[in-house]
Amino acid sequence: MSIEIKAPQFPESVADGTVATWHKQEGDAVKRDELLVDIETDKVVLEVVAAADGVLGKILKGEGDTVESQELLGSIEEGSGKSSGDSKAEDKQAAEAPKADEQPAAKEDAGKAGDSDGVAGPAARKMMTEHGLDAASIDGSGKGGRITREDVEKALKAREEKRSSSPAPQQPAVAEVPAAPGEREERRVPMTRLRKRIAERLVAAQQNAAMLTTFNEVNMKPIMAMRKDYQAAFEKTHGVRLGFMSFFVRACVEALKRYPAVNASIDGDDIVYHGYYDVGVAVSSERGLVVPVLRDADQKGLAEVESQIIEYGNKARDGKLSIEEMTGGTFTISNGGVFGSLISTPILNPPQTAILGMHKIQERPMAVDGKVEILPMMYLALSYDHRLIDGKEAVQFLVAVKNFIEDPARLLLDI
Repeated sequence: MSIEIKAPQFPESVADGTVATWHKQEGDAVKRDELLVDIETDKVVLEVVAAADGVLGKILKGEGDTVESQELLGSIEEGSGKSSGDSKAEDKQAAEAPKADEQPAAKEDAGKAGDSDGVAGPAARKMMTEHGLDAASIDGSGKGGRITREDVEKALKAREEKRSSSPAPQQPAVAEVPAAPGEREERRVPMTRLRKRIAERLVAAQQNAAMLTTFNEVNMKPIMAMRKDYQAAFEKTHGVRLGFMSFFVRACVEALKRYPAVNASIDGDDIVYHGYYDVGVAVSSERGLVVPVLRDADQKGLAEVESQIIEYGNKARDGKLSIEEMTGGTFTISNGGVFGSLISTPILNPPQTAILGMHKIQERPMAVDGKVEILPMMYLALSYDHRLIDGKEAVQFLVAVKNFIEDPARLLLDI
């Protein structure tokens, strides 16, 4: 009996995907729910698992191929096949078989050319490019000697072990030779689907919105004092540390309630006012910037917000965010301060009409009651679509956020 392996059902916003990595080869034994293949879309990486025990049959869509929703990728056949380890070992032996006039020459040519397209899948090529590895230096364990992502990971691990075990030299043994004129190195790396999608959305945001940014600054001393006083008790009670982001989420929600246009969106000639508060939190990952959404943020406490942000951060790092977790959102917060940004103009996340930019906390001399005090200050930036939000509303919204942060009691008293 043959069981079909199909691509996942993509949401309406996702047209197609790309086969990123096959974790099994033809003839490998597979178990139910075992990961078979990764499908990369312009939003997330989707995992396809085995529907039943069996043997992986013919693979119809190889790494790098474009697939549509529910398209056939391959099949699982009933019966017992060789294990993944046996398959890889056989493939490796076949790859190392002394076809004297063919295999060594081919490998040498590949090394000279520095091109891994023919011997590695997209995921493995991407990793080799990012870490400066040469395909000729890696033994492929895939079919026909093909380099897999696991092979690259092993090579990286071996390189790090070698570096850590080697004593640091007293002085450079060989002086580094600068590149000769006209031989400056260049690397051409294809954009990932996610990076292409990010580029498209950012350009569209600037072309299709009357974007403007207003700035203010906030004294972080009250929030920092509160964290210092209650951090231990908060962490003991909720099992999570109290950060700044939860305060800003709460402050933004309260400000959005007072200025609903900032929480609205434009749909054609209509203005859509949202009666809920789904706050997107920009998270940086190796694949690019992603914006998972805190649903019904007005109904979440500080601890729940902190826990969910940590969860989203871990998922973004591991490429496990789902499309549902990144779909929608009525307002976005981006914290460039974690990277040291002092001030910036964040770009809108369509179809939203506003985004708040947080920045680095830096001590500055400030005039307080006629005296100069050194205070931990943060610049805030609100970018907004001027087609819907007037300057007065934007400024008042940002001032409201500032007041909530500088006087956290307002959040509790709802004033």
